[in-house]
Amino acid sequence: MSKQSTTSDQEMNITDHLGELRTRLLWTFVVFVAFFILGFVFVEEIYQYFESNVQYELTVLGPFDILWIYIMLASMVAITGTLPVLTLQIWLFVKPALTPKEQKVSLSYIPAIFLLFVGGLAFGYFIIEPLIFQFLLSLGEGMFNTMFTVEKYFKFLVRVTLPFAIFFEIPLVVMFLTSLGIVNPTMLRRTRKYAYFVLVIIGTMISPPDFILQIVVAIPLIVLYEVSIILSGIVERRRQRNLDKDLSSDV
Repeated sequence: MSKQSTTSDQEMNITDHLGELRTRLLWTFVVFVAFFILGFVFVEEIYQYFESNVQYELTVLGPFDILWIYIMLASMVAITGTLPVLTLQIWLFVKPALTPKEQKVSLSYIPAIFLLFVGGLAFGYFIIEPLIFQFLLSLGEGMFNTMFTVEKYFKFLVRVTLPFAIFFEIPLVVMFLTSLGIVNPTMLRRTRKYAYFVLVIIGTMISPPDFILQIVVAIPLIVLYEVSIILSGIVERRRQRNLDKDLSSDV
Protein backbone atom coordinates (compact mmCIF):
# COMPACT_ATOMS: atom_id res chain seq x y z
CA MET A 1 0.00 0.00 0.00
CA SER A 2 1.38 3.42 -0.93
CA LYS A 3 2.18 6.08 1.60
CA GLN A 4 -0.33 8.40 -0.07
CA SER A 5 -3.24 5.94 0.32
CA THR A 6 -2.32 5.34 4.00
CA THR A 7 -2.40 9.09 4.66
CA SER A 8 -5.76 9.33 2.87
CA ASP A 9 -7.21 6.52 5.01
CA GLN A 10 -6.00 8.25 8.17
CA GLU A 11 -7.59 11.52 7.08
CA MET A 12 -10.87 9.69 6.39
CA ASN A 13 -10.78 8.07 9.84
CA ILE A 14 -10.17 11.43 11.50
CA THR A 15 -13.00 12.97 9.48
CA ASP A 16 -15.35 10.12 10.44
CA HIS A 17 -14.44 10.49 14.13
CA LEU A 18 -14.95 14.24 14.04
CA GLY A 19 -18.29 13.74 12.31
CA GLU A 20 -19.39 11.23 14.95
CA LEU A 21 -18.22 13.54 17.75
CA ARG A 22 -20.15 16.44 16.24
CA THR A 23 -23.30 14.28 16.03
CA ARG A 24 -23.02 13.20 19.66
CA LEU A 25 -22.42 16.77 20.85
CA LEU A 26 -25.42 17.87 18.79
CA TRP A 27 -27.65 15.26 20.47
CA THR A 28 -26.33 16.40 23.85
CA PHE A 29 -27.15 20.01 22.97
CA VAL A 30 -30.68 19.00 21.92
CA VAL A 31 -31.20 17.28 25.28
CA PHE A 32 -29.80 20.35 27.07
CA VAL A 33 -32.29 22.60 25.26
CA ALA A 34 -35.15 20.20 26.08
CA PHE A 35 -34.27 20.22 29.80
CA PHE A 36 -33.78 24.00 29.68
CA ILE A 37 -37.30 24.44 28.29
CA LEU A 38 -38.65 22.03 30.92
CA GLY A 39 -36.90 23.99 33.67
CA PHE A 40 -38.19 27.25 32.20
CA VAL A 41 -41.76 25.92 32.32
CA PHE A 42 -41.46 24.87 35.97
CA VAL A 43 -39.36 27.81 37.18
CA GLU A 44 -42.14 29.09 39.42
CA GLU A 45 -42.45 25.78 41.29
CA ILE A 46 -38.66 25.44 41.60
CA TYR A 47 -38.33 29.02 42.82
CA GLN A 48 -41.10 28.59 45.39
CA TYR A 49 -39.35 25.51 46.79
CA PHE A 50 -36.09 27.35 47.38
CA GLU A 51 -37.81 30.56 48.46
CA SER A 52 -39.87 28.69 51.08
CA ASN A 53 -36.66 27.81 52.95
CA VAL A 54 -35.64 31.48 53.27
CA GLN A 55 -37.00 33.38 56.25
CA TYR A 56 -36.63 36.71 54.47
CA GLU A 57 -38.57 38.12 51.55
CA LEU A 58 -36.52 38.12 48.36
CA THR A 59 -36.60 41.31 46.31
CA VAL A 60 -35.99 42.11 42.65
CA LEU A 61 -34.44 45.44 41.67
CA GLY A 62 -35.47 45.42 38.04
CA PRO A 63 -37.19 43.42 35.28
CA PHE A 64 -33.92 41.84 34.15
CA ASP A 65 -33.57 40.23 37.59
CA ILE A 66 -36.75 38.27 36.86
CA LEU A 67 -35.36 37.10 33.53
CA TRP A 68 -32.06 36.22 35.22
CA ILE A 69 -33.72 33.91 37.75
CA TYR A 70 -35.60 32.14 34.97
CA ILE A 71 -32.41 31.58 32.97
CA MET A 72 -30.34 30.56 36.00
CA LEU A 73 -32.82 28.02 37.39
CA ALA A 74 -33.57 26.60 33.94
CA SER A 75 -29.82 26.29 33.28
CA MET A 76 -29.25 24.37 36.53
CA VAL A 77 -32.05 21.96 35.60
CA ALA A 78 -30.56 21.57 32.11
CA ILE A 79 -27.02 20.95 33.40
CA THR A 80 -28.16 18.34 35.91
CA GLY A 81 -30.48 16.59 33.48
CA THR A 82 -27.99 16.60 30.60
CA LEU A 83 -25.05 15.26 32.64
CA PRO A 84 -25.91 11.52 32.27
CA VAL A 85 -26.68 12.02 28.57
CA LEU A 86 -23.33 13.77 28.03
CA THR A 87 -21.42 11.00 29.80
CA LEU A 88 -23.34 8.36 27.82
CA GLN A 89 -22.47 10.07 24.54
CA ILE A 90 -18.80 10.22 25.55
CA TRP A 91 -18.93 6.51 26.42
CA LEU A 92 -20.53 5.64 23.07
CA PHE A 93 -17.83 7.65 21.30
CA VAL A 94 -14.92 5.80 22.97
CA LYS A 95 -16.71 2.41 23.14
CA PRO A 96 -15.14 0.96 19.93
CA ALA A 97 -11.66 1.42 21.43
CA LEU A 98 -12.54 -0.48 24.62
CA THR A 99 -12.50 -4.20 25.37
CA PRO A 100 -15.84 -5.82 26.35
CA LYS A 101 -14.74 -5.81 30.01
CA GLU A 102 -13.70 -2.15 29.84
CA GLN A 103 -17.02 -1.28 28.20
CA LYS A 104 -18.96 -2.93 31.02
CA VAL A 105 -16.90 -1.29 33.77
CA SER A 106 -16.88 2.19 32.22
CA LEU A 107 -20.64 2.04 31.56
CA SER A 108 -21.25 1.62 35.31
CA TYR A 109 -19.60 5.01 35.88
CA ILE A 110 -22.44 6.87 34.12
CA PRO A 111 -25.18 6.54 36.77
CA ALA A 112 -22.55 7.00 39.49
CA ILE A 113 -21.48 10.35 37.99
CA PHE A 114 -25.07 11.58 38.01
CA LEU A 115 -25.85 10.34 41.52
CA LEU A 116 -22.66 11.83 42.97
CA PHE A 117 -23.35 15.16 41.27
CA VAL A 118 -26.88 15.32 42.70
CA GLY A 119 -25.60 14.08 46.07
CA GLY A 120 -23.01 16.86 46.14
CA LEU A 121 -25.67 19.46 45.36
CA ALA A 122 -27.90 18.09 48.12
CA PHE A 123 -25.03 18.01 50.63
CA GLY A 124 -24.05 21.59 49.84
CA TYR A 125 -27.67 22.81 50.02
CA PHE A 126 -28.93 20.96 53.09
CA ILE A 127 -25.75 20.80 55.21
CA ILE A 128 -23.22 23.48 54.26
CA GLU A 129 -25.41 26.32 52.98
CA PRO A 130 -27.47 26.74 56.21
CA LEU A 131 -24.27 26.90 58.29
CA ILE A 132 -22.68 29.58 56.15
CA PHE A 133 -25.93 31.50 55.69
CA GLN A 134 -26.67 31.67 59.42
CA PHE A 135 -23.09 32.63 60.24
CA LEU A 136 -23.14 35.53 57.78
CA LEU A 137 -26.48 36.73 59.14
CA SER A 138 -25.15 36.60 62.71
CA LEU A 139 -22.36 39.02 61.75
CA GLY A 140 -24.86 41.76 60.94
CA GLU A 141 -27.45 40.99 63.63
CA GLY A 142 -28.76 44.23 65.16
CA MET A 143 -26.68 46.36 62.78
CA PHE A 144 -28.53 46.28 59.49
CA ASN A 145 -31.98 46.13 57.99
CA THR A 146 -31.70 42.72 56.31
CA MET A 147 -32.98 42.53 52.75
CA PHE A 148 -31.97 40.06 50.02
CA THR A 149 -32.31 40.37 46.30
CA VAL A 150 -33.17 37.28 44.28
CA GLU A 151 -29.98 37.58 42.24
CA LYS A 152 -27.65 37.89 45.25
CA TYR A 153 -29.26 35.02 47.15
CA PHE A 154 -29.23 32.54 44.27
CA LYS A 155 -25.66 33.48 43.31
CA PHE A 156 -24.71 32.72 46.91
CA LEU A 157 -26.61 29.43 46.71
CA VAL A 158 -24.85 28.33 43.52
CA ARG A 159 -21.44 29.38 44.85
CA VAL A 160 -21.88 27.20 47.94
CA THR A 161 -23.57 24.12 46.46
CA LEU A 162 -22.03 23.71 42.98
CA PRO A 163 -18.43 23.15 44.20
CA PHE A 164 -19.60 20.18 46.30
CA ALA A 165 -21.33 18.67 43.27
CA ILE A 166 -17.94 18.78 41.53
CA PHE A 167 -15.93 17.61 44.59
CA PHE A 168 -18.20 14.58 45.04
CA GLU A 169 -16.93 13.33 41.66
CA ILE A 170 -13.35 13.05 43.01
CA PRO A 171 -13.62 9.39 44.18
CA LEU A 172 -15.01 8.36 40.80
CA VAL A 173 -12.27 10.23 38.92
CA VAL A 174 -9.62 8.59 41.11
CA MET A 175 -11.12 5.14 40.49
CA PHE A 176 -11.09 5.74 36.74
CA LEU A 177 -7.49 7.01 36.75
CA THR A 178 -6.46 4.04 38.90
CA SER A 179 -8.04 1.61 36.43
CA LEU A 180 -5.92 3.24 33.71
CA GLY A 181 -2.78 2.91 35.83
CA ILE A 182 -2.26 6.68 36.02
CA VAL A 183 -2.59 6.91 39.81
CA ASN A 184 -2.43 4.35 42.62
CA PRO A 185 -3.18 4.33 46.37
CA THR A 186 0.51 4.56 47.26
CA MET A 187 0.83 7.78 45.25
CA LEU A 188 -2.30 9.19 46.88
CA ARG A 189 -1.02 8.40 50.37
CA ARG A 190 2.36 9.94 49.58
CA THR A 191 0.73 13.21 48.45
CA ARG A 192 -1.85 13.21 51.25
CA LYS A 193 -0.42 16.18 53.18
CA TYR A 194 -0.25 18.30 50.02
CA ALA A 195 -3.79 17.29 49.10
CA TYR A 196 -5.00 18.24 52.60
CA PHE A 197 -3.35 21.65 52.23
CA VAL A 198 -5.06 22.27 48.90
CA LEU A 199 -8.43 21.09 50.25
CA VAL A 200 -8.16 23.40 53.26
CA ILE A 201 -7.43 26.31 50.91
CA ILE A 202 -10.49 25.37 48.83
CA GLY A 203 -12.58 25.18 52.00
CA THR A 204 -11.33 28.65 52.94
CA MET A 205 -12.33 30.01 49.53
CA ILE A 206 -15.84 28.56 49.73
CA SER A 207 -16.61 29.45 53.35
CA PRO A 208 -16.62 32.84 55.09
CA PRO A 209 -13.65 33.98 57.20
CA ASP A 210 -14.45 31.91 60.27
CA PHE A 211 -12.01 29.21 61.40
CA ILE A 212 -14.68 26.78 62.62
CA LEU A 213 -16.72 27.05 59.42
CA GLN A 214 -13.61 26.62 57.29
CA ILE A 215 -12.81 23.41 59.14
CA VAL A 216 -16.42 22.24 58.79
CA VAL A 217 -16.26 22.77 55.02
CA ALA A 218 -12.78 21.23 54.68
CA ILE A 219 -13.65 18.04 56.62
CA PRO A 220 -16.03 16.61 53.94
CA LEU A 221 -13.39 17.31 51.29
CA ILE A 222 -10.74 15.47 53.32
CA VAL A 223 -13.16 12.58 53.87
CA LEU A 224 -13.74 12.42 50.11
CA TYR A 225 -9.98 12.21 49.58
CA GLU A 226 -9.66 9.35 52.09
CA VAL A 227 -12.58 7.54 50.45
CA SER A 228 -10.78 8.01 47.13
CA ILE A 229 -7.68 6.29 48.56
CA ILE A 230 -9.76 3.31 49.75
CA LEU A 231 -11.56 2.98 46.42
CA SER A 232 -8.28 3.38 44.55
CA GLY A 233 -6.87 0.46 46.58
CA ILE A 234 -9.84 -1.73 45.65
CA VAL A 235 -9.51 -0.89 41.95
CA GLU A 236 -5.73 -1.38 42.05
CA ARG A 237 -6.00 -4.85 43.60
CA ARG A 238 -8.59 -5.85 41.00
CA ARG A 239 -6.40 -4.43 38.23
CA GLN A 240 -3.36 -6.37 39.46
CA ARG A 241 -5.38 -9.61 39.61
CA ASN A 242 -6.51 -9.10 36.02
CA LEU A 243 -2.93 -8.38 34.90
CA ASP A 244 -1.66 -11.52 36.67
CA LYS A 245 -4.43 -13.55 35.10
CA ASP A 246 -3.59 -12.24 31.63
CA LEU A 247 0.10 -13.01 32.15
CA SER A 248 -0.62 -16.57 33.30
CA SER A 249 -2.93 -17.16 30.35
CA ASP A 250 -0.22 -15.95 27.95
CA VAL A 251 2.25 -18.40 29.49
